[in-house]
Amino acid sequence: MRGKLEILAMVLGIFGLIGVATSTGLPMWRVTAFIGSNIIVMETRWEGLWMACYRHADIQMQCKVYDSLLNLKPDIQAARVLMCIAIMLVFIATFVSAFAVRGTNCCRDDTREKNVMLVVGGCLYLLSCLVTLVPVSWTAHTIIRDFYNTQVPESQKKELGEALYLGWASTGVLLAAGVLLLCRYAPRSRKEEGSYIYTPPSDNEGVGVVKLERTSSTYYRQSQYV
Repeated sequence: MRGKLEILAMVLGIFGLIGVATSTGLPMWRVTAFIGSNIIVMETRWEGLWMACYRHADIQMQCKVYDSLLNLKPDIQAARVLMCIAIMLVFIATFVSAFAVRGTNCCRDDTREKNVMLVVGGCLYLLSCLVTLVPVSWTAHTIIRDFYNTQVPESQKKELGEALYLGWASTGVLLAAGVLLLCRYAPRSRKEEGSYIYTPPSDNEGVGVVKLERTSSTYYRQSQYV
């Protein structure tokens, strides 16, 4: 099991990075709700963070990038920023975690420095999970609130798109990657603190005396002498 949990966390982190990036680029954040008078309308509309797409009954999908950033709703602007930050955090976490895997040449296999990298990578994964969860859940809350609002016209009501579900799935993957790295850090630390180094007896010491030292401390108890 040495190093397998770190590799598994890295694989989950890569899948999380792909999921977050895909969710950010897809236009399926909001989808037309076919209710009331919208049932007879043969047009489907998708709205994303960067573009809006339309598809009629017998016409292929046509997408158009938003013309102005200032004309966008505040929740879309905030979601853009947070999702881009999440992508950067996941990329940095994956990069840092790659050097913490056992067997890599980074830090000359220094256990203490690699433990620090494990903690940093795990915390970055958890932070990216939170940063991704906020815009996805915020957008979903807005869609559901407007859907049940009687003052909103039926033509303007939307439903949850596929990109939101992909975003939630990505947060779960990132959460698992972060927890795996942090859980892997604990056994490493305990093993490091409990390890000993055997020191052969010198000529001045008596025969049959064995000296054991803790690697993490310069003090040792009298019971360590045989």
